[in-house]
Amino acid sequence: MTEKKRTELDWQDIRVFLALGRHGSLSAAARLLAVNHATIARRLRSLEASFGEKLVERRPTGYVLTPAGHRMLAAAGDMESAIQTLGRGGQDGTPRGLVRVNAPPGLALGFLIERLAQVPARFPGLDIDLAADVRAVSLDRHVADIAIRLGRPADGDVIAKPLGSMAYGFYGTPEVCSGVEEGGELVFVGFDEINADLPEAAWLARQYPQARVAFRANNQVGQAIAARTGVGLTLLPHYIGRQDPALRYCPMPATPPAREIWLLTRRLDRKNIAVRTVVDAVVQIFQGNEALFVA
Repeated sequence: MTEKKRTELDWQDIRVFLALGRHGSLSAAARLLAVNHATIARRLRSLEASFGEKLVERRPTGYVLTPAGHRMLAAAGDMESAIQTLGRGGQDGTPRGLVRVNAPPGLALGFLIERLAQVPARFPGLDIDLAADVRAVSLDRHVADIAIRLGRPADGDVIAKPLGSMAYGFYGTPEVCSGVEEGGELVFVGFDEINADLPEAAWLARQYPQARVAFRANNQVGQAIAARTGVGLTLLPHYIGRQDPALRYCPMPATPPAREIWLLTRRLDRKNIAVRTVVDAVVQIFQGNEALFVA
């Protein structure tokens, strides 16, 4: 006998499904929500019973959403946004609640953290979660409320604001730069193999195919730290190189083209007080530091 579909959805079941759908594993969802695996599995079964359809499939690589699961994730994300909106603005119009920002690791670690962390101090009811990902995250999956991207976005129903452009240069210790300028061997600090397809990593490999890469790191802040030891020259966005007193700019015959920086938000959040507050703060941060980024 087929179990009769229940019609009442439990918000706690939906919260668990959102975490599982976004992160793809019981372990990640359990850590995020501070519950055990059994609770995640039980909540998922409850939601599937209420919805009347299978929402996820378990595979060796983790949990994968079914077509019904994708529809549920979009609807559940909209529900979450609506609930957060109710708490993201007091009666006096002050921003309240959590706003999640996603940015590339270099921008997050080398520029945004120090500046964006000052915003909640001005708005005691506002919290910011800044996450760093090399690969672009989807706002549709509601992993973030604001995404800062490199390159012109091709997303669908989002609001995109240009923040400026990011130019590059070569940096190293004074000793390393002097050696290069005197015609010494080119030795680089670069990206690890997993990120070898990133535009600046691919450009460096094409431009200097025979050069030794003595040290590799998965983000540009790590590369700058490594370059301080004198292990080699590194290709950095100017905003990182210019802020590091241990490194100096090393003129080279060519540098990769500058990349555009964009800020993305969901249209659904355009009237959200908390999201708008953080968007305005990010725009002001970039406008006030334009000289760090340009060639």
